[in-house]
Order: sequence, then C-alpha cells, then structure tokens
Amino acid sequence: MATSLESTESRDLPALDRQRSSTVPARTPVSRSIWRCASLVAALGLWQIATQYKVSLGFVTMANVPAPTEVALAFWRLLHSPKLPMHLFASIMRVLVGFSAATIVGIGLGLAIGRYRAFEDTVLPSLEVLRPIPAVAWIPLAILMFPSSEMSMMFITFIGALFPILLNTVHGVEGVDPRLVATARSLGTGGLSLFSEVILPGAAPAILTGLSIGMGTAWFCLITAEMIAGQYGIGYFTWESYSLQNYADIVVGMLLIGALGMGSSVLVKRLGLMLMPWYRLSEARR
Repeated sequence: MATSLESTESRDLPALDRQRSSTVPARTPVSRSIWRCASLVAALGLWQIATQYKVSLGFVTMANVPAPTEVALAFWRLLHSPKLPMHLFASIMRVLVGFSAATIVGIGLGLAIGRYRAFEDTVLPSLEVLRPIPAVAWIPLAILMFPSSEMSMMFITFIGALFPILLNTVHGVEGVDPRLVATARSLGTGGLSLFSEVILPGAAPAILTGLSIGMGTAWFCLITAEMIAGQYGIGYFTWESYSLQNYADIVVGMLLIGALGMGSSVLVKRLGLMLMPWYRLSEARR
C-alpha cells in the first residue's frame, strides 16, 4: 500500500513542478531589456557615488579614478577628434585580418585533428606546447619575424584567436555521433562530402562557440600588442592616455575596447546562427 502511494506521489511530482513553473511569470524580451538597462544605470550610479565620495576600502581606493561624468566629457571630445576614425580603422582591420586567418587555419586543423588520429598525433603535441604561451610573450618574436609592426600585430591577433577556434572545433568533431557517420558511409557518402554534410554540420555549434571566444581573445591580444608596438589603434590610444596622465581617456579607451569586443562577438554569434537553421530549431523546441 505504501509502495503504491509512493509511486502515485512520484508520478504527480512532474505535474506539480509544471504547475509551479506555470505560476511564475515569464519575462518578455521588453522586460528583460528594461531590467538590463536598469542594472547598467545602477552600476553607473554606484561608480559615480564611489568616485564622488572617494571611497576607500583599504586595499583599493577610488580617489584617483575618474567619475562617469568626466569619462562622458572625454568621450565627447574624442568623438570630435580627427584621430578617432584612424584609431578605430586600424584596430578593426587588424582584428579582421587576424581573426579571418585564425578561422581558416583553426577550423581546417580542427577538422583534421578531430577526424584523423595520425594527424592528431603528429600536429597536436606541438600546438599544445604553444597554446599556454601568452600573447605578450609572442610580441618580441613577432617583431623579429615580420618586417613591419602592422604584420606583427595581425599575427598576435591570429595567435590569440587560433587556439579557442581550434580546440572547440576538435571537441565538436569528436562529439559527432558515430552512428551518423556510419549511416552516411553506408549510403555511399565519403571524402569531402562526409565532412561537408555530416561532420561540419554536427560540429558547427562547438565551432560557433570557439569563434565567439576567439573574437574576444583577438581583441584582448591586439590591445596588448598595440600598447607596445602600435602607432594607431584603441590600445595605443589607451596607453598614450596613461603616459599623458589623461585618466578619463584611459577609461574611454577601456570602454571602447569592451564595446568593440562585445559587439563583434555578438555579430559572430548572430551570423553563425543564421548559417545553422537546424540549431535554431533545436533550441526553440527546448
């Protein structure tokens, strides 16, 4: 009798969970956008209060940090400066070239490493040795290898974006269901058709994740390179502002870097989802 009661209760638990979840109001896209904007305004308010009252916590102080109002004025001055288009164009072009090269090389190597063990045993050990090396350590060698500082900075962005794309592609290929591959082979699919029709679509979500991470890493590495070897770019502008003690411009440069990195990562993700209609449908069914 007790067993039958327990089984009845266990069967009713999912129904109770659905009933409870249905009583929680779901947020609409408009309400989520309002909530996110409110959180951003609250963060700016806390920043203003901390700088206005020179809050000090012992190990960190806001006495010398510029207030949001000062940063806004500095940003307004930069918008009217003729150097802003040159800084933006230089940084965006370096990221585009390095990221595009990393996409081609990373996806190509990742597909081969994930699919062929002989290729993995030959190439992957060397790449794993190079992967933990930070971008800053590559800068002196890049300056020696390339005839111009422009090429060396593009190489730094390439290195930064390569490994996230490569590793996510490898994991995506290894995660493809072997039954799909066996079924495709039994139907006569092989060679490049197997890659284009089975392996690549199956690994596409992981590749998209690697591209989004790689874009953010490319911006991080580029800014580091521009601070050392650049003459134009957002990283050079930020470092020059520090040298000239224009502290508000430092924050402007940081915010520009964050906005460009976030915007480009979102763009990569949106483009990837447009190219993967089957992935969008599977997410909508969940």
